[in-house]
Formats: sequence, structure tokens, C-alpha cells
Amino acid sequence: MPCDKSCPIEHTVNLIGHKWKVLILRNLFHQGTQRFGEIHKGIHGISQKMLTQQLRQLEADGILCRKVYPEVPPKVEYSLTALGESLKPILDEMNKWGIEHLKQRDVD
Repeated sequence: MPCDKSCPIEHTVNLIGHKWKVLILRNLFHQGTQRFGEIHKGIHGISQKMLTQQLRQLEADGILCRKVYPEVPPKVEYSLTALGESLKPILDEMNKWGIEHLKQRDVD
């Protein structure tokens, strides 16, 4: 399936293809709205700096929403936008594929 400059697969991979982005999405799909610390605890091995970068990119791409509450100290929550929610079938299929691949690997 060759693609030209406007390849939809390449576009999707550019938006969510980073390892950490997929794991951030996984957490938000399973846990719903979360604060930074909750997301950080749920992703083994991610640094705070990397999490911040990935959250900013996902927000800039319209995949998640960052809501700041006017409190002291500030409270910030992250949730999926409608565009972000539309990625659920893709992640569900990745999950199914991963389950089958792990089963196959265990059989070999």
C-alpha cells in the first residue's frame, strides 16, 4: 500500500506513534481523567520531562485536553477530547494483537 505525501498511516503514526504517547492514551482510556502525578505513576520508566513533552504534543494535536483549576496549588487534569476518544478502536486492536503475540511467544 504505497503512500504519497498525504499518507494517512504516516499521519497517524506521527500523531501517536511515540511509545510514551500510546501509554498515556492507554492510561486515559482505562482510568479516565487524570492528574499529572497519576499519569506519571501509571507509566513505568517515563521521566517527568518526557511526560510533560508528550502531554504538550498530544494537547497541541487536539488529542487531549488540559484543564487548569484556579487553585493554590494549581490543579491540572488531563482528559481525552472527542478526537482522542476516536483512537480507542486502534488501541483496542493493538491490545488484541499484543495478547495474541504474547500467547504465540509463550507457545514457541
